[in-house]
Amino acid sequence: MDTDGRGVSTRAVHAGGAAAEVDGPVVVPIFQSATFFSATAPAGEVRYTRYGLNPNHEALAAKLCALEGAQAALVLSSGNAASALALLACVRAGQHIVASRRLYGGTLRILDREFSRLDIETTYVDDVDGFAAAIRSNTRALLVELPANPTLSLLDPRPLAALARENGIPLVVDATFATPVNFRPLEHGADLVVHSATKYLGGHSDLSAGVVAGRADLVREVREKLISFGPVLDPHATWLLERGIKTLAVRMARHNENGMRIATWLCSHPAVQSVLYPGLPSHPEYGLARELFSGFGGVVSVVLKGGDDMARRVMDRLRLMSRAPSLGGVETLVSMPRFTSHAALDVAGRHALGIDDGFIRMSLGIEDADDLIADLEHALAAEFG
Repeated sequence: MDTDGRGVSTRAVHAGGAAAEVDGPVVVPIFQSATFFSATAPAGEVRYTRYGLNPNHEALAAKLCALEGAQAALVLSSGNAASALALLACVRAGQHIVASRRLYGGTLRILDREFSRLDIETTYVDDVDGFAAAIRSNTRALLVELPANPTLSLLDPRPLAALARENGIPLVVDATFATPVNFRPLEHGADLVVHSATKYLGGHSDLSAGVVAGRADLVREVREKLISFGPVLDPHATWLLERGIKTLAVRMARHNENGMRIATWLCSHPAVQSVLYPGLPSHPEYGLARELFSGFGGVVSVVLKGGDDMARRVMDRLRLMSRAPSLGGVETLVSMPRFTSHAALDVAGRHALGIDDGFIRMSLGIEDADDLIADLEHALAAEFG
């Protein structure tokens, strides 16, 4: 989509906004209606909320297209709905997906529990060479999450995009952790980008939503699935999401700042075994992160030397940071993935993904970094004072 060369903050505020007219609203109103008047024999699509064609849906889609550089976009009721329908737009029964092994636990559940029942098989791989080796004649989608939840590992999407083009296979990228402020997969050859908009796009931990953006033909197929299965986002939540996105760029600037500050501080603490953050030179894909990302985000993962027992004690002593699943809100949320996003995996499965004992994921909010450090210092002091 043509963005007129405007910056990301300008697009986040103005794209898809209300028309500038005398006595008109500055903010897109909430169209709290399930249906709309139509012609007796409409020539085009019928405006109907369940079809994702409410004016609030359309305003938000225009904003998302401007932010991602997408031909089309669609909002759904959750990130899992976005991932599931994006993949179902690409694959059918008897076909095959090649996916990175490092994915959000909810995505793994879709692939392993639900798609397997539909005779859709998934092969998990670790690197670009693995993707190339795993492609079959019936492969219809490549899937990667950048950065991966919760280890923040990275794969280069550019050779994956080339591989996808060579084989006529769509590349689907989950960029929830990055947001279009830090990384836009479509600019690097992806065909679809998905987000759990519950996270950074909404930004306030008060709604559940998902986003699919990219090639118009694939988004059109996602809408067909939306119409069939019905995971539509209601107008009020859509309005809240559109409002949240207006401040995305300024929020991400603080998330990026706090992420780097806290990650750097944690590296020197004696209780810490390792810190996982793409902005640190110690990160295995640090060079790639610097090439791809304009910021490294607010999620920092840490492994404590005392294992899960220490991790639980430390979390119980936190006073400012909140113990809660999810991420991307203005408040700092802390969780242990073994109990949340990857609870369905056994110990061996978690370790294979790099989720070691003592693993804590921190989604750093927009609070003052000194206060967050003081909270961590207090929580860790009893272990290594």
